[in-house]
Amino acid sequence: MPSDLADSVDDFTALGTSEGLPTVSIVIPAYNEESVIRQCLIAAVYQSVPADEIIVVDNRSNDATCSIVRQMQLEYPESPIRLLHQNDEQGLIPTRNFGLNHAHSDVLGRIDADSVLEPDWVEQVQSAFLNPQVAAATGPVVYYDMPMRRFGLKADDKMRQLMLRLAKHQYHFLFGSNMAVRRSAWEEIRGETCRDEKDEMHEDIDLSLHLADHELKVQYVPSMVSGMSARRLEDSPRDYRYYVSRFERTYKAHNVKKLALKAPMVVFFSVYFPAKMLRAVHTASVNQMARRAALRP
Repeated sequence: MPSDLADSVDDFTALGTSEGLPTVSIVIPAYNEESVIRQCLIAAVYQSVPADEIIVVDNRSNDATCSIVRQMQLEYPESPIRLLHQNDEQGLIPTRNFGLNHAHSDVLGRIDADSVLEPDWVEQVQSAFLNPQVAAATGPVVYYDMPMRRFGLKADDKMRQLMLRLAKHQYHFLFGSNMAVRRSAWEEIRGETCRDEKDEMHEDIDLSLHLADHELKVQYVPSMVSGMSARRLEDSPRDYRYYVSRFERTYKAHNVKKLALKAPMVVFFSVYFPAKMLRAVHTASVNQMARRAALRP
């Protein structure tokens, strides 16, 4: 469906399915994501239960991101791919908010442009939100550009469950690459979420803390799995340290002082160098195999 036609459908009303399951939107903020947006959309399209809408929110991209999305609309006319533009401000948070505010479904999924959803992701989200007490949900990730991916998925799941226990289940943190929020919960907190103009915080942790302030339940769902890139490991040690320290700055903005909540920082710091080395070896191996394949007659 062309974007101008899709964007003009203002009278769309989100309804549950005939089985009473909640409808699900997938919102994807994007800035210069030409290298990953196609694989992200393909995974979002090929779901065991289709999403009611797949929304790419472009934020002033100056590469081929928008062209690729438009091409995907032509290739998959039966899929509800929408292309929106958020040009007022540069940044993830205003782009995320724009997408969530323009989504129509009962549940608003939110992933990154380098996310690759498992084929049953929408189905798992619907199942989680059958519980009316669940205001938001998140799950583990598998790093698709790292070796031993299934082992990595198990490790990620164990780490997130450990963080829940350390927080004594008071705080359940959403993960921006793999999360969903009930629309009514988003409407309750959207006016309070931090704008973070200096780009110093973790926007998904901020969202989680605002939900906690309203006693809105965040559910961890191990079967709600998304793939994501480990490209963060390409950061320099200095840049990676700044990324991890966003936890502390987000806690400070919310006056949260629980020592146990520093656990994610410890985990992220401890895995950086081993994971960076593993990724480098894996990348070298993949490149070597590609060169050998290119040399074959």
